Amino acid sequence: MQKIAKFEKVSFEQFKKDWQNEYPQTPEDTIRKIYEEIKLPRRATKGSAGYDFFAPETFTLNPGETKKILTGIRVRMEDGWVLKLYPRSGLGFKYRMQFNNTVGIIDSDYYGSDNEGHIQAKITNDSREGKSMTVEAGTGFSQGIFVEYGITVDDEVTDVRNGGFGSTTQA
Repeated sequence: MQKIAKFEKVSFEQFKKDWQNEYPQTPEDTIRKIYEEIKLPRRATKGSAGYDFFAPETFTLNPGETKKILTGIRVRMEDGWVLKLYPRSGLGFKYRMQFNNTVGIIDSDYYGSDNEGHIQAKITNDSREGKSMTVEAGTGFSQGIFVEYGITVDDEVTDVRNGGFGSTTQA
């Protein structure tokens, strides 16, 4: 097994900025408490492919509701690798929890982005059975799998990333 990445927290300043952008009424001491409790992703067992990402706060989603999860996490990884994020299989099975972009793709150069590579997930409870979904703080809601990838022999891209969602397709 190759060791190709390391998870870290984003700085408190970045987390606070992102949190206040999403939830402007939250007091700074509450944001700091949430930040201090953030758990780095980890595998549950030796044979697990996925690294569990943990909810930074308790949240409930009723059927059809959507929420952006600010994980407070970033990942430094070697070139030639990508981190793919998926819902935890139990939440997907019970509630049809889905990522709004279907699969989160975290590129290796996202780490150096202007938002420190802050990994965020926008999820929806797409339950067809009318079930509300509650995820407690510190509980896994997502899983990330590192995948090696290749490029074409004539690829000569030299552009540098500076941003997150959709930033690489902006002219």
